[in-house]
Amino acid sequence: MTFSRKITCLSIILCVSLSAKMASSCTFITLKGADGTVAASRTMEWGQFALSPAMTFVPAGTDSSAMKMPDGKDGAKWVTKYDVVGVTILDQMLFGDGMNSEGLNVSLLYLPGFAEYQKYDPAKADISLAPVDFSGFMLTQFATVAEVKKAAETVRVVPVVTPQLGEPAPVHFSVTDKTGDQIIVEFVGGELKIYDKTLGVLTNSPPYDWHISNARNYINLRSVAWPQIDVDGIDLAPIGYGTGMLGLPGDFTPPSRFIRALAWSQTARRTDGGEDTIHEALRILDNFQLPMEATDKQLNPAQLEVLKYGGTQYTVSYDLRNLKAYFHTSMNPNIRSVDLEAVNFSALSEPLKIPMNDKSAPFAKDITPSQ
Repeated sequence: MTFSRKITCLSIILCVSLSAKMASSCTFITLKGADGTVAASRTMEWGQFALSPAMTFVPAGTDSSAMKMPDGKDGAKWVTKYDVVGVTILDQMLFGDGMNSEGLNVSLLYLPGFAEYQKYDPAKADISLAPVDFSGFMLTQFATVAEVKKAAETVRVVPVVTPQLGEPAPVHFSVTDKTGDQIIVEFVGGELKIYDKTLGVLTNSPPYDWHISNARNYINLRSVAWPQIDVDGIDLAPIGYGTGMLGLPGDFTPPSRFIRALAWSQTARRTDGGEDTIHEALRILDNFQLPMEATDKQLNPAQLEVLKYGGTQYTVSYDLRNLKAYFHTSMNPNIRSVDLEAVNFSALSEPLKIPMNDKSAPFAKDITPSQ
């Protein structure tokens, strides 16, 4: 691979380990509807192989535990308090995102090059989590952002290696509840960072405070066109629609995706709530679909399933008011949904997984006239 090709790959995907063993990029947005609907939505990208995402149902009362600690000791153990529906990946109980029965959402996104976790203390193994345990722990134990914020300050997130990565997963988290309250949780320089003033969007590196500062470079963006001006008696009018978004970055790097996500979510049309708000969220996120050309096939291990339709493996939107999840995948763009309140969790003796890349699901509806 040439130097220029490497730089192109990193610029487009960026969510990649320093050794360039993995590549991922993700975009998260929040929308609110007129009826109080809060939609927490994200894309999940992984450029090398299929993540095998599954819509997973975890009943309250399930015994759960963190990954083994660096010295082999057991980590934190807990019994789930709330029913949860969310997306697990890599055929494990690793939640990329999810929603619980109280309307809390936690979404995990990559933060390569900056995530650095708290030092492991064997004496505190019983309150320690691997980075990839954080989403599942918070989803199953807490009902509100305020509760998660308090809990994040009492547990320890330590550098436990995720086997598929060969390193501790470099991640950060968006946490949102049904009221619209939201925090961003990061571990940088070995310290917990919690941002309770958010812009409603999240991508990847650098850390969140950098993105907030960078957003100040784009305060000129707006949803309406700029008016014509007079220059020495010559009327200069816009030559087409869209001048309000002049300067909007168009590449796939996390800083550029952050600004696009912010601009489009802040200028989104007003929605009624429910599926209308979900529809708008999915429409916006369709603009962040990572094409196959942006992934590096040379990094794809031959023994793993090759991606066919691009780097965005799934897009999901959680209605935290009505407790419904909507998703589509790169394998099938047909939107499917799950109603958490309609699930008989009491009948589940253990977590239930439904593959999201269900080949039996129809790709399209045939409306060919029969006559």
